[in-house]
Amino acid sequence: MHRAGVQAAYTRKGAQQHAKQPVVPLIIAIIVVLAVFAGIVFVGVPAIQGLFQGEHEPAVEAGIEVQINIPEGASGDQIASILSQNHIIEDPQNYYAAVRELQADTQLKPGDYILTTGMDPLDVVRQLIAGPNVDTINLTIQEGLTVDQTAARVEETLGIPASDFLAQAKASNYVADYPFLEGAYNDSLEGFLYPKTYSFTDEPTADEVIRAMLDQFEIETEGLNLTDGANGLTLQQLVSLASLVERETAVADERPQVASVIYNRLDANMPLQIDAAIVYARGGGSGTVTYDDLEIDSPYNIYQNTGLTPGPICSPSVSSIEAAVSPADTNYLYYVLSPDNDGTHRFSETYDEFLANREEYVESRS
Repeated sequence: MHRAGVQAAYTRKGAQQHAKQPVVPLIIAIIVVLAVFAGIVFVGVPAIQGLFQGEHEPAVEAGIEVQINIPEGASGDQIASILSQNHIIEDPQNYYAAVRELQADTQLKPGDYILTTGMDPLDVVRQLIAGPNVDTINLTIQEGLTVDQTAARVEETLGIPASDFLAQAKASNYVADYPFLEGAYNDSLEGFLYPKTYSFTDEPTADEVIRAMLDQFEIETEGLNLTDGANGLTLQQLVSLASLVERETAVADERPQVASVIYNRLDANMPLQIDAAIVYARGGGSGTVTYDDLEIDSPYNIYQNTGLTPGPICSPSVSSIEAAVSPADTNYLYYVLSPDNDGTHRFSETYDEFLANREEYVESRS
């Protein structure tokens, strides 16, 4: 028998042996801990010191002049990105803070600026409030112009030969950077050279002008999700429809109604019978569409062919693109100019109503 509290000999011996076993592993563990600690001392501490002492050098040297362009309609995030990418304000949060401090949300002006890297964010925002500080040449591209008309305007304003501009204006030259050009009809940029006033310094190339217009198209349509399509149409078809709307009315408020007529006719498999497409098919001109014009053999002849034109017929405004994406909900199949002669239209569901409205318009012109 063993008294309470006293271990048997074999038990104490086993315990002693068990106690001796961790000695070598313990030494190894101590060595590992010391190695890890050394790593922290020689690697971690300098990194932490650098974090608090600002030992990291800025991405670029401060004070270097940089020329940037703030596109018209650019969002706050886009402006912050432009400034950050050009190292004018490295941290976008500092830009946002300066805008809030100066209450400048609605005061920033688009255009060309010469700024410097590493500028004080408040000074940057003050300059954006004051406006562009670079002498520029302005190029105005009106809504509804074709690529050919745009090329002529570019030649007139910037001196770039129209032939050079047209040679460069191919979708295949830009689709890698602008995916919305995928599937562009006939490799054309028709419909995508966004109508706007652009400012250029020095003498831009045709490529620079085209990229500015494509950038603007991207900005203007950013919230419309065109790449997803809408109403059963692809992006290319939506822009084609929008171009027809653009040429049919200059009144923004009635563009959704014009778009609804186009959709209703497509659903009914009726020819769209839009004169502007005939003008495009015949190569332009300001003359009235004739009966001979209606016989033109062209996929743009939507008197003879049902469906949309194969591609856009002009560069539409964003309001026309919005109308193509979100048309009015109507049963209209016809429209004709109003007898008020104010550029508006009268819409109708039946052919008889259309004839009556057309008669009123004709009488108003006599």
